[in-house]
Amino acid sequence: MTRGIACAVDLPNVGPFADPTLLCEFAVAAEDSGWDGFFLWDHLLYADDWPVVDPWVTLAAIAARTRRIRLGLCVALLARQLPWEVAKRAVTVDLLSGGRFVLGVGLGSRPEEYTAFGQSPDDRLRAERLDESLEIVTASWSGESFSHDGKHFQVAAPPMNPVPVQSPRIPIWVGGRWPHRAPFRRAARYDGVFPIHASYGSGETMPASELRQIVDYVAARRDGTPFDVALEGRTSAGDRDAERIGEYAAAGLTWWVEALGWWRGDVANAQERVDAGPPR
Repeated sequence: MTRGIACAVDLPNVGPFADPTLLCEFAVAAEDSGWDGFFLWDHLLYADDWPVVDPWVTLAAIAARTRRIRLGLCVALLARQLPWEVAKRAVTVDLLSGGRFVLGVGLGSRPEEYTAFGQSPDDRLRAERLDESLEIVTASWSGESFSHDGKHFQVAAPPMNPVPVQSPRIPIWVGGRWPHRAPFRRAARYDGVFPIHASYGSGETMPASELRQIVDYVAARRDGTPFDVALEGRTSAGDRDAERIGEYAAAGLTWWVEALGWWRGDVANAQERVDAGPPR
């Protein structure tokens, strides 16, 4: 592992990777090969007829088969889900994993995941639902009765036990597309940020200088408590990559997330990269 940086693997739950058994084997291999985390996408639909598997059920199976690595979703689309059910799933995976779960959240990038099920894809409405959902999720983890009277959700609930293993809560990382500012103001209220950039697509990594702008923007809105900065990118296993990640560390990065998927080759290519271990 690059000194000072945790390294994770990120895999899609769609297309050629839409096999829960395969994803479990990837996670076990990642742990055995020295990676620090394993993250899955959260999709219901993708590319018309592509297969899609449920990431929550898959993460529960992974939690039972691993012992050390962090597990999470990058990112869960809370705006299309019921927040109290998300909260209960998250606690369950946190318990199964012994406190290794990270909840990444965001609006998502595919409007059909909303419109196909009668929901509005409007960004403003999705953002409102996400903010209300986060309030409900965090309140449900408190072990106390709570209520919420919002535009999209109304709740009057007794304590939703059990509570998470992690305290004060399961870490929440907020995803967003820079240079849009609203997701990063949201991230500043939680435990981490998972940024992408409007100018860079799959297989590309935003420059460290761009990441520094994001970190500075979020840091100016925080109280100085610990905060994670995760970034997807692409490396081999060479020293040159480790040196390059060091530039991101200087910009504030805490998690390097190796983005794997069909754009980098087939399943065998992804397996080879996982087996090679994190950049050293």
